[in-house]
Amino acid sequence: MSLTRILTGIDLPAGPSCGSMILAADAYRAMPQTYTTFLTLPPTAPNWEHPFNLIELHTPKQPYGGSAFDAYVNDLTVEVAELIQQHQPDVIHAQHLGFGLSPAFARAAGAVPIISIAHGTDVIAADHLGQARNVLTEVVAASTHVIAPNITLARHVDRLTAHRYTRRLTVIPWGIPIADTKPRTPSHKDTRPLALLHAGRLDENKSTVTAIDAIPLTSEPHRLTIIGSGPELDHLVSRTHTLGVQDRVMFEPFLPRDQLWRRFEDFDVFVFTTAELEAFGLVAIEAQAHGLPVIYSNLPGLATTLGHAGVAYTPGDPASLAAAIDQLTRDPHLRRTLTRAGPEHARRYDIANTVRQLAALTAHTVAGVTA
Repeated sequence: MSLTRILTGIDLPAGPSCGSMILAADAYRAMPQTYTTFLTLPPTAPNWEHPFNLIELHTPKQPYGGSAFDAYVNDLTVEVAELIQQHQPDVIHAQHLGFGLSPAFARAAGAVPIISIAHGTDVIAADHLGQARNVLTEVVAASTHVIAPNITLARHVDRLTAHRYTRRLTVIPWGIPIADTKPRTPSHKDTRPLALLHAGRLDENKSTVTAIDAIPLTSEPHRLTIIGSGPELDHLVSRTHTLGVQDRVMFEPFLPRDQLWRRFEDFDVFVFTTAELEAFGLVAIEAQAHGLPVIYSNLPGLATTLGHAGVAYTPGDPASLAAAIDQLTRDPHLRRTLTRAGPEHARRYDIANTVRQLAALTAHTVAGVTA
């Protein structure tokens, strides 16, 4: 049986530095009977173990916000067209509905079918910027199928595209390699104060500042460790000094996933503080899979993803987050219950399930072209 040739990619530097890159590496590593060529920007992270035929793009990236982005997509389309001609893919997987590579795929694909995949940041950008919304609509219009990780994000994309492509939308939940996780045993100690963990990209939507602002509002002197990098870092460090909690809030740089997973053992509670829209919340599922109780912002989609194996608070409200932390502080039985419930809940999101559905949709799409 011949391999299905998939062309995909993300116009970011190659490495496990964000959820979509990590998810892609997990999924295509486990995808049966496929050969995946992955387009990316330089540099490639040293020692990144990936399953791709990796190709670094030469077109310099430009952000949204005017003619520079339009010129970037035009130039990238020329480069992508040459790569399509060279590699002759059976199908294109357009990661993100708004990054420059996806409209380049849409314009250069010709007769090659496109399955596009929403990751969240593209949808947030389309909410706030007309140029991003136009790009998202162009990509969806060019796609045979559009994948979202939950029904909330699918409906959001449907609204952004004025319900013109509803039949193309399909939900495939994301996942993690559950077999590699090691749930911890619930502690019977009434530990306090708590060791809190926040991990992820430090950008405005992740609202890490909500976790910092909650620290002085809690009933006990809990300690918060923030692991990650991003544009908000300097502001967050400054905020700890403004609030006088710099001795209770520690910052550590981004960690590769295997190292982050080992750190879960050092903490009592995971805090997930997204403010506006969260595509799925993979790192929160990772925490649950390891038996770490999760406090999460009660956003549409997140409540579905994390379910009763977590404690919700009002998004962007430090007092509500502080109350949730205090609830877990006073109730060690609840912490133990969440420690047991998390791994069981996370098993719903095994990457094997994601791959099985993605592979079936890909095979169906390719068969429809060759029939």
